Formats: sequence, C-alpha cells, structure tokens
Amino acid sequence: MLLNDHAHLGPHRQRGATFIGMVTIVAILGFGLYAGIRLVPLYLEYMNVVRSMDQVSEEFSGQATNANAIRSALGKRWDIEDIKSLDAKDIDIHKEGNEFIMDAVYRAEAPFVANILLVVDFDKTVSIPQ
Repeated sequence: MLLNDHAHLGPHRQRGATFIGMVTIVAILGFGLYAGIRLVPLYLEYMNVVRSMDQVSEEFSGQATNANAIRSALGKRWDIEDIKSLDAKDIDIHKEGNEFIMDAVYRAEAPFVANILLVVDFDKTVSIPQ
C-alpha cells in the first residue's frame, strides 16, 4: 500500500504568494489607482459641461433664441466652472425643426507616466425646444 507522498513534507511545505508575486500585484493595483486618480478630474469636468448644457437648455426652453445667445450663455457658465478642455465656440449649435441642438464632442487628455497620456472622448447632445 502506497502512502501519500506529501505526508513527509509536513509543516515545511510552502504555500501562498512569493515576494515577487506580491510586488507585481501591488504594482498593477498601484498603476490602476494612479490612472483612476488622473481620470477623475476629466470626468468631473465633463459632468460640469453636461450640467451647464442642461441649465442652458432649461433657461432657453420655449423662448425665441439664436445660436449666439446659447453659445454666450454656455461660455459664461464655463468661465465660472473653470472648464478648460472645451470652449463654447467648439460646440456645434444648429436648429432642427422646432428645437436647437447643442453637440459637445471633445477629447480630454491627462498625463500618466513619462510620455504616456490617458485620453478620453466625450460626446453629449442636448436639445432646446422652442
């Protein structure tokens, strides 16, 4: 009858991760956390862009207006919100039927490590009923 070959190892049997394995895991988690920290300001700025566009839509809803007035209102809000990735003149504002459409399509970048950038593309469309 054969005995279990591992029985003679007893308490000397090694289990768990090695030091190099743990360092690798911590490094990967650290890079992920650092990338998240670098991306949070871009998404916070995007939320400010969306909120401003929604406020302008509510302000001009049901009123006779034009693209220049809408762009001016966006520019004032973005000056207050300190939005840097996008300028009010970069917004496509056009009329379709009985509403104005505001399209904000832009790319935001954040430096990551050395010459590596994190790039996020944003696209938001808001309508202003007339």
